[in-house]
Amino acid sequence: MIQPIRKSRIYLDHNATTPLRAEAKKAMLGAMEVIGNPSSVHREGRAAKAILDRARSQISQAFGVGVDNIIFTSGATEAAALALAGQSFRSANLEHDAVAAWVKSDIAIISGQVQIVDPSTMALQMANSETGVIQKIPKGLGFCDMTQAFGKIAVSFAWTGADKACASAHKLGGPKGIGCLMVQPGIETSAQIKGGGQEMGRRAGTENIIGIAGFGAAAEAAAQDLASGKWSYVRKLRDYLQNTLESSVKNIICIGRDYTRLPNTLCFAAPGWKAETQVMQMDLAGFAISAGSACSSGKVKASKVVLAMGYGEEIANSAVRVSLGLGNTQEEVEQFAEAWLTAHDRFLARNA
Repeated sequence: MIQPIRKSRIYLDHNATTPLRAEAKKAMLGAMEVIGNPSSVHREGRAAKAILDRARSQISQAFGVGVDNIIFTSGATEAAALALAGQSFRSANLEHDAVAAWVKSDIAIISGQVQIVDPSTMALQMANSETGVIQKIPKGLGFCDMTQAFGKIAVSFAWTGADKACASAHKLGGPKGIGCLMVQPGIETSAQIKGGGQEMGRRAGTENIIGIAGFGAAAEAAAQDLASGKWSYVRKLRDYLQNTLESSVKNIICIGRDYTRLPNTLCFAAPGWKAETQVMQMDLAGFAISAGSACSSGKVKASKVVLAMGYGEEIANSAVRVSLGLGNTQEEVEQFAEAWLTAHDRFLARNA
């Protein structure tokens, strides 16, 4: 169950992070009562190990990955480093900075899709956090960033055929600071953090049992929500907002509108109106939106993703993102549209 969003503020930045699910909070509180180390063989240790095993099973079922092929990490960023460090991978300039830091970004993008060269040496995101555009994942892909896709669209690690993939709990209602790397059977992974034999020797350090418990519960609940069709309603809200803005502003550009996208994501630009100004004005009006990825939105510069999709600097500097969640309502979307359009009218008046 998604916890209610505070009505004094309207949160529209779910691709950055999501509210903690009630199921995850309950699992985490329960794990706090267990004092054992999961590597210990006594009763207390076995109790902690049982929490670890349960979460691994929940994630296995939700993500379509074998229980022995899950490596818990501090998040998707560490998982990407574990998969890509020391490798010679290539990608397009659409990847999250956590992936881009380890690859050569020199592959072309045509009609929104990254062109496939040698899949085994490619890193490719399944869905972009800024635009929501979904990529076609080729069989034999070396690494897939599935962080934004899990919980929003029907997807399974096994379906992709990728060698490795990453996910993060806080993108689907789990806690921050916990994620995982998934690997296909037989694929080798060299430990970057060495020490004890945790995670079958692939990532040393006592496991974050509290975070892992929350991750497992959130993954299970997210899979159930997806199967029940709840994201169809979110898509209708996103489309309503897009249609409202497009019908009200002549020169607005909805980036990625002609491609298959995540159901909750709308990236749009009003040329000349700087993204950071929009974010600040909407924040003062009571709405949380963003300008690009949360990990880089504090930097005042054009969106590299929008530039990579063929738009110019003016559009890339004006692009903002609204990313909805299961807790948002029609009324909230209408309120945001009214507030943004009012602010846009003021922008036009100042620049007339």
